[in-house]
Amino acid sequence: MLLSALMIAIIVVASQIVIPLPMVPINLGLLAVFVTGFVLNKRWAMIAVGLYLLMGAFGLPVFANFRGGPQALFGNTGGYLLGYFLSVAIIALLRDRAVTFVQRALLCGVALLACYIPGTAWLMFLTGRSLVEVLPFAVYPFIPGDILKCVLAAWLSLRLDKLPRPV
Repeated sequence: MLLSALMIAIIVVASQIVIPLPMVPINLGLLAVFVTGFVLNKRWAMIAVGLYLLMGAFGLPVFANFRGGPQALFGNTGGYLLGYFLSVAIIALLRDRAVTFVQRALLCGVALLACYIPGTAWLMFLTGRSLVEVLPFAVYPFIPGDILKCVLAAWLSLRLDKLPRPV
């Protein structure tokens, strides 16, 4: 439980490291979500990200740019926030099959799609734009950094696996 609280705090802090963009900011929250999926057991990983989202839903300023409340969940970034939960679930459920660096990086890539798909679909719904119109500001600017996040999460998770675990 304590490790889950620590991971929530890391997600909150990472979410505040932001590069502002017009519709959706770039932040490090997804990196912390990926690492949470690798570090915690399945149940606690999903609880940690679920509690992070719940804290934000209740108005605590835990999302990027210190945002919180229903307007953040149902605004431009809402689909991506839902994607955080899907991403951590995918990593937590499949991480035992990903033991090498490459396997873990690829698993993060699959989890990344689980974040992109609802985020992009939600943005299309909100703006009334087509997929082709949304991709230039909802996906393309994020790809280089998100690939780096996948690589970094895979590397960090392998290093963290070597640390002693609490019983």
